[in-house]
Amino acid sequence: MIFFLLAFAFSLPFWLLGSGNPVQLLPGLPLSALGAFAPALVAIFLTYRSDRLPGLWPLLRRSFDYKCLKSTSWLIAILLINPGLAVLAYAVIEAMGQPLPAPGPFTFSVLPLAVFFFIGALGEEIGWSGYATEPLQKRWGTLTAGAILGIVWAIWHFVPLAQAQRPVEWIAWWSLNTVALRMIMTWLYVRGGRSVFGAAVFHTLINLSWQLFPINGSFYDPRIFGLLTTGLASLIFATDHLRATNLSEDGR
Repeated sequence: MIFFLLAFAFSLPFWLLGSGNPVQLLPGLPLSALGAFAPALVAIFLTYRSDRLPGLWPLLRRSFDYKCLKSTSWLIAILLINPGLAVLAYAVIEAMGQPLPAPGPFTFSVLPLAVFFFIGALGEEIGWSGYATEPLQKRWGTLTAGAILGIVWAIWHFVPLAQAQRPVEWIAWWSLNTVALRMIMTWLYVRGGRSVFGAAVFHTLINLSWQLFPINGSFYDPRIFGLLTTGLASLIFATDHLRATNLSEDGR
């Protein structure tokens, strides 16, 4: 898919910017993370190429299409899944006997951090969710579309992760977590009303949960997160399949 190829091509200048540059936007977040805006830029470029200016506004206004969410229940799921996984991961790590600092108190400093992550999330989700998800979902279904997007999404992060000096094992477990998260996000997007705003909020909470994990994410264990998130994704899709099967049988 040309979108994926261009997402990597448009990210290249940001990756070069972060190469050998010790500046970090946040602890563990190299300068090349500014490439978060590449998927939106690709979506804008491709939309303009096919639909010219009249096509851009419908794409961009999806950034705040919260009215597309089917119900409050979907918003609650979007808001609680990632914090819930973080709390559960903290409990598991502590139960394994690994020393963990107590979580810091929530202060107003969380708000600018959330805004920072939300802006970056929109830079990605205008592309991943708003442009790329629906063609994949229509062709392959929600499960396969989420897996394809998740694999590409994980690979797309490899350069910034390497620049953040993450070891190979850390990246492997992180990739498992990332693919599972994208599958959950795709399911929420498709079932919950196809809201790019909802996807961006979910994405924001992925990053916020990581950065707020003690201390600035330094105790974040991608192995624990990866296993927990994969378990949740498996449960969601198994339940969804069972529900669809039951509905099909009831309709006979």
